[in-house]
Parts: sequence; structure tokens; C-alpha cells
Amino acid sequence: MTESSQRNNPDSGSGDKSLGKRGGGDPGTRGRTTIADGVVEKIAGMAARDVVGVHAMGSGLSRTFGAVRDRVPGGGKSVTRGVKAEVGESQAALDLEIVVDYGVSISDVARDVRENVIAAVERMTGLEVVEVNIAVSDVKLPDEEDDDDEPEQRVQ
Repeated sequence: MTESSQRNNPDSGSGDKSLGKRGGGDPGTRGRTTIADGVVEKIAGMAARDVVGVHAMGSGLSRTFGAVRDRVPGGGKSVTRGVKAEVGESQAALDLEIVVDYGVSISDVARDVRENVIAAVERMTGLEVVEVNIAVSDVKLPDEEDDDDEPEQRVQ
């Protein structure tokens, strides 16, 4: 081939064939997406609370502080209470601390929480969940008062 025909034919020679394209590939694959630990913690917290038999999330101390924070204007309920996530580029690991209702099978609740959390996190983030560790910190007895309940009014 002559020099002038090589200039007019971009597919000739050993040059880069992608020079004729703009941007180099599917727009959906250009760039990186990072997901913060807090995002995964919120997703996991919501998914764990949806399981029947989970009364609350977090240890007694964190629930007590959370109840105080909930009463402060602008404090709001903490969805991430009792959830800790470690997020990498393509994988996530979660630690959950739950309180179960009295009378439920703890192993069944733990299995259901794992399944629900893994499904939600993987569906929403695309991350592979490599482990979900669950610590049951308490059992809610039927006659116990909730930490999250509003205190009775002293004045009517």
C-alpha cells in the first residue's frame, strides 16, 4: 500500500483501530462508581428490619443513645444503628447486631436476615456480599417496655 492510501484507510496498517470511534466503548463502562460504607449500611439496616422476628437493631447501649438522639429535633431515627459495613471495589462484608422477639427461632431469624440483607445489597449496589455476621445481643420479652416508646405524659 502506498503512503496516501494508508492515510485514507484507517483500518490499514498496525495502528490503533479505535481512533475512528469517539470515547472508546459503551458509555456505561466509562468511569468508576464507588459506594460509601454508609450507603450499604442503610440498605442492610432497612432489609434487616423488614424480617419478622427482628425487634430492634444494635446493643442496649446504642439503642439507649439512639432513643435520646431520636427525641432531639433533627436527630431522626438512625437506620444504620447496629450495622457495620466494609465495602471494597466489588465486594462488601457486613456485621449486624440485632434484638429478636421472644419465642422466635433465632437461627431462622438469622438465616432470614442474611438472605434479605444479601439480596437487597447485591440488587441495589451490584456488590458481591461475601459475609453477613449476625450478633444477637438481646431478646425482647413480651412484658418489657420498648426503649423506643415515647414516655408516658406526666401532665394530661
